[in-house]
Amino acid sequence: MHEWMGGRQPVYEVLRAGRRHCYRLILAEGVQEKSRIADIIKLGDEKNIPIERQPRTRLDSRIESNQGVVLEADDYPYVDLQDMFLLAEEKNESPFMLILDTLQDPQNLGALLRTAEAVGVHGVILPLRHTATITPAVVHASSGASEHLLIGQSNLAQTISVMKEKNIWVIGLENIPEASQPQAIDLKGSIALVVGSEGEGMRHLVQKSCDLLMALPMKGKIESLNAAVAGSIALYLIFLSRSQ
Repeated sequence: MHEWMGGRQPVYEVLRAGRRHCYRLILAEGVQEKSRIADIIKLGDEKNIPIERQPRTRLDSRIESNQGVVLEADDYPYVDLQDMFLLAEEKNESPFMLILDTLQDPQNLGALLRTAEAVGVHGVILPLRHTATITPAVVHASSGASEHLLIGQSNLAQTISVMKEKNIWVIGLENIPEASQPQAIDLKGSIALVVGSEGEGMRHLVQKSCDLLMALPMKGKIESLNAAVAGSIALYLIFLSRSQ
């Protein structure tokens, strides 16, 4: 199936990543063809993508917050878990994975994907159902970072079992008293971070499958951070530890 992407940075990253087949690029009439728009036009020409110019109202009817550019492309290209392991092997790095258990909000998913791409995560795994998926809204929320990540969907309990067989340490992020503090955990080496849903955290079976649980220390008056913020902080803690 085809879908419409909007926004200058998301469209640019879809084109730059080159992982989707793109059918046409539409610019709003009168949009200034400079800066990022110029980059988009150049990539469109290089990839022989038909470029059209239409009234802004036509673009707005397809997708909101389009910033004067929309792109018609194939659906997101999900990959297998083995592709993620292969990427880590090709980079000669110990695997660094992100498992997202039934995250619902496209904005939270997009924010986590943006962080995951920034810290060099080799793969992101979503469950098969009851989850936000890589829709145009998520691509937009991630500023196109989703296009440079390997993302797959699978049974999470089975995936965690496979990771354990490969000696990947599975750490669940959960704000509960029995969870360990980051400073008490070795965050180097092969790690998969599990982040649960916004309201209820990880499902019981997924939590039970983790090797250990980690809670972020907090001194303020609020009880917890939202999934995107907490997950992003945890990803950076792991990234910094692995970089030492």
